Amino acid sequence: MQFALLPMELSPVTVLCELQGRRGAANGITARELVHAITHRYDAAGERMLRSIIQKLREDGHPICAHPAQGYHLAATAEELESACTFLVQRAVTSMRQAAAMKRVAMPDLYGQLGLLKPNHDEDKNHE
Repeated sequence: MQFALLPMELSPVTVLCELQGRRGAANGITARELVHAITHRYDAAGERMLRSIIQKLREDGHPICAHPAQGYHLAATAEELESACTFLVQRAVTSMRQAAAMKRVAMPDLYGQLGLLKPNHDEDKNHE
């Protein structure tokens, strides 16, 4: 006889528990599927809560990767983690380009407005 799992609430613990069986990009799960797997229901508010929980877990150092083509999963390798971090940085740069365009300032000027150091591309080439 097989018992059905009882629905649970979204929390950092339940999200991490569900992701434990999802190591590696090949085992990714969409936000919708992840919410449903934990709560046995789906609604947009649950997906927003999930994204907030994922953000907090990442800030706590958990290697949670995500990509639209792969879904959420725990990094199985250093390369997967690096790829996920690169994806997050690219999204941030895209947002910064949009902000610069809306403010009608150049990206280097926006860096200064945000109090960020400008990336030194020559320095990056010297480290390769």
